[in-house]
Amino acid sequence: MKINPEISDAEYQVMKIIWTAGVPLNTNEVVEKLEVSTSWRPKTIHTLLSRLVKKGALQYEKNGRMFVYTPLVKESDILAKENDNFLNRFYDGALDSMIVNLIEQDKLSKDDIVALRRILDERLSQVEQAARPCSRERR
Repeated sequence: MKINPEISDAEYQVMKIIWTAGVPLNTNEVVEKLEVSTSWRPKTIHTLLSRLVKKGALQYEKNGRMFVYTPLVKESDILAKENDNFLNRFYDGALDSMIVNLIEQDKLSKDDIVALRRILDERLSQVEQAARPCSRERR
């Protein structure tokens, strides 16, 4: 089982650029995209790319004078890990406690509640379907 690296918020922003591109990006492409959304200097971005390589989140290939970066971890895996970290840190791992907290603080709009109900109903249906015995018996 591959262990996903711990990445900082800044490193996550770099990873998002690369994940969103869907193709390997060279250093200049990463810098150009991040200069639009951040106030970071190119040297800062180079440092972040280097850290991500050292952590095993990115790999690079030298293409002439350029480094081309490819993600080694999936965004969904990092998000799942961060979700778990957040739940464990603030709610002792209890998802229901987090949802109750959001509801009690009026953080959910009517649309949020409708969407959440739909998602929960779909998930409940999947769980119930998986729990049903097969209709065909083995002979």
